Amino acid sequence: MDLQKHAQQPDTAPETAAGAAGLRASDADRDRIADLLREALAEGRLTADEHAERVEGVLAAKTVGELDAFVQDLPIAHQRHTAPSASAPSRPTLGAIPADPDDNVVAVFSAAARKGRWRTGRRIHAWAVFGSVEIDLSEAMFDHQQVMIKAFSVFGSVEIRVPENISLRGTGGGVLGSFEVDTLDATDEEAPVVFVDGWAVLGSVEARPRRGKLVADILDRVQRTVDKSMRKHLGH
Repeated sequence: MDLQKHAQQPDTAPETAAGAAGLRASDADRDRIADLLREALAEGRLTADEHAERVEGVLAAKTVGELDAFVQDLPIAHQRHTAPSASAPSRPTLGAIPADPDDNVVAVFSAAARKGRWRTGRRIHAWAVFGSVEIDLSEAMFDHQQVMIKAFSVFGSVEIRVPENISLRGTGGGVLGSFEVDTLDATDEEAPVVFVDGWAVLGSVEARPRRGKLVADILDRVQRTVDKSMRKHLGH
């Protein structure tokens, strides 16, 4: 009897998916799709005319489903749905992060940046007072599995960019300001985890992944493993 009742229950998965597609699109949703289209144009997957036509459609789209239709034939759109192998912690493990910073990035009525190929410490402090700070980890070398960035913005802005194949967590807040961290889960359990904490007072702190950028160290480790397996196979 129970089996019969179970068999008669409708499958709600398609209804759930349809419901999500029917949600009204936000400006953030449109920006996300526009970023994907811009990257596809840079990679040569779209012509300039195709890109312009799709962007025009994105601006006119009213639902999430209408937006997704513009990137369904692009590989980068499906990378978002890759399931993570493990969820990173929301806080650093005890003893993993020192109390004192390894690096201070300060901008007072000015601009300061850390970007390019550089080695990150375990703790970075960023201060933006009537100024702007940029911390770009997209090409950085991670010597530690956990990195803490303490960001303080007072009438200023702190912008943090990370590679797509790490985990990103945020625990800060804003006081008449904006503190936004896009949560990110890596598929590699050994991938670095970046924690962003701090305050935005009449200013902004923003942390999000930079599309198309990956931690080279992780890729190098995978390549070394493949090369080792190939040599072992050829040796036999």
